[in-house]
Amino acid sequence: MIKGRATKIIDMSISKTGKHGHAKCKFTAIDIFDGTKHEMLESSTHNVDVPNVKREEYTLIDISEDDFLTLMTSDGDTREDLKLPDGELGEKIRTTYDEDQASAKDTQVTVLSAIEKEVPIDVKSVNQ
Repeated sequence: MIKGRATKIIDMSISKTGKHGHAKCKFTAIDIFDGTKHEMLESSTHNVDVPNVKREEYTLIDISEDDFLTLMTSDGDTREDLKLPDGELGEKIRTTYDEDQASAKDTQVTVLSAIEKEVPIDVKSVNQ
């Protein structure tokens, strides 16, 4: 966790101990939800919070007119609380869904969740 964000560490460096303190660790990380870069400098003796990150696959049933996804869990329950993401991934999900509807395939959406946030991160076609 860097600045309250769930991140993935891409670089870490450790400075030597100075005459008045402990070694310092510099973390460079990427936010797992929006891809922004963040840095943190922390004493090597301090604890760092680590988020619980969960990845789940859902079957995409429908995309509403206001761009909410209707997703089915592996238990058969449905949820309609995730919005179609903006940009390239949103277009990819819509295109894959439209193509799968025409070819009788299922569309699987991968959803990443951590720190009370959930975001679709990937889509793929699966034979029924």
